[in-house]
Amino acid sequence: MSATTSEGSSGHRGDSADGSVEISDATLNELPVLREERIWGFWSYSSVNVGLAIATWAFLQGGAVAIFVGAKAAIASIVIGYGISVLLVALAPCLVTGRYGIEQFVSLRSAFGPNGARILMIMMSALLAAAWSAVLAIMFGHAIANVSNQLFGTRLSSGGVAVSFIGLAAIVISWIVLSKGAVSVGWVNRLVAPGLVLVTLGMLALIFTKTSWSELTAIPALDPYGDKHLDFMLAVELNIAGGLAWWPNVGNLSRITKSTRAAFWPNALGLFLASVVAAIVGVFAALALGSEDPTLWMVPLGGAVLGVIALAFVGLANVTSIVSQGYSSLVAIRGGGGRALRGVSWTVLAAGLLLPAAVLVFFPSAVYDNYARFVSWGAILLAPLCGVQLVDFFILRRGRLNVRHLYLPQGESAYGYWHGFNPAAVIATAAGALTYALLLNPITYEPSGAFEYMTASLPAFAVAGALHYVLTLGVIRPLGRGGYDLQR
Repeated sequence: MSATTSEGSSGHRGDSADGSVEISDATLNELPVLREERIWGFWSYSSVNVGLAIATWAFLQGGAVAIFVGAKAAIASIVIGYGISVLLVALAPCLVTGRYGIEQFVSLRSAFGPNGARILMIMMSALLAAAWSAVLAIMFGHAIANVSNQLFGTRLSSGGVAVSFIGLAAIVISWIVLSKGAVSVGWVNRLVAPGLVLVTLGMLALIFTKTSWSELTAIPALDPYGDKHLDFMLAVELNIAGGLAWWPNVGNLSRITKSTRAAFWPNALGLFLASVVAAIVGVFAALALGSEDPTLWMVPLGGAVLGVIALAFVGLANVTSIVSQGYSSLVAIRGGGGRALRGVSWTVLAAGLLLPAAVLVFFPSAVYDNYARFVSWGAILLAPLCGVQLVDFFILRRGRLNVRHLYLPQGESAYGYWHGFNPAAVIATAAGALTYALLLNPITYEPSGAFEYMTASLPAFAVAGALHYVLTLGVIRPLGRGGYDLQR
């Protein structure tokens, strides 16, 4: 049975005359998605998450970790870092959007107010999504360039114009797939995810045919600071930040899952388990081959034939990741962009979202060679955001939202606060971001003395959550703002 997306439908999901399944356009805007309109169960959402997790960015994450620590410490840092960050993003926003079927930035209106949530939406959907799409597209360009070099004897460099045009082709392909909506996201990932698992396990097997465990664990980190404890904490922070980077993607994916369990547990199977395995394989490959660039591993490990096949799969995985995160961002933009954007077609919005990435691919070295700083710039906002969101929803509101008030006009909604902004959430998030910057400079990536005892993301998360709690109970709630006494 084929699946198609029907825009402008009546809001129901059902079988059409030709036997195809029509998916309501409710999944493509800010309105709550009804249970009968949701399309992903446990295994469907798990395959989407596996496809999202096992991409070159997971291998690149492992390569970046290998800069600071060796094999044993890398495994520990990856499990700890991803364990923390995946749990945070699985709780917020996945449980919230999965329970109510609401768009993830709409859910933030309860904590930040409608205008505060809109600013966050613009910052993350426009800036972070564009930057991540560019990183993935450039990785795709590296992979295809290496395939060309191997098969046809070309000499395409990683920073050359050919890589930029191949990356641009990846953006165009992603736009075509993304234009089909949520159903295409699910189908593409169901087709690609099994192949990616095989590639990852195959890489692991090939590494150990060339290098024994004792030899691997004896290989030093590629470029550490020299202080083992500090290097380990930098690796942990890198993995926390890398996991937090999934926040803008997973909320609007879990929104169309069929149950709360289906929204939460696939993150453990997909985002955590799959990404941990892929990152560990990345560490092993980087140490064994002496390079943190994943696209340079495949041919030395598997030879010409297997290496080219692996590179092709890795390149395709980048497209699936661009599509998955693009879908989440487009739902946010469609819902939170106001009336002006609601009349714009999904296809045109997709083109607008990917346009900045299409420009950034022409600066491949500047984008590709600053991975650690890039994820740090994301974590400086996402860590305190998770702190505010978790405290607001689970502690202050006891896991309940009044969905109707999320959609009422600002002046009528209990979540309107002052001119659409909640000062408590804004101050708490800013304080968390400042905490992060004081512990780890996101520009120079230089840690402070206290960093090696706390990381940067965890204190930022704790400071933001605690300050939001104190300000809400001390100021916001006594003034009768924020709807904290509302019953669902």
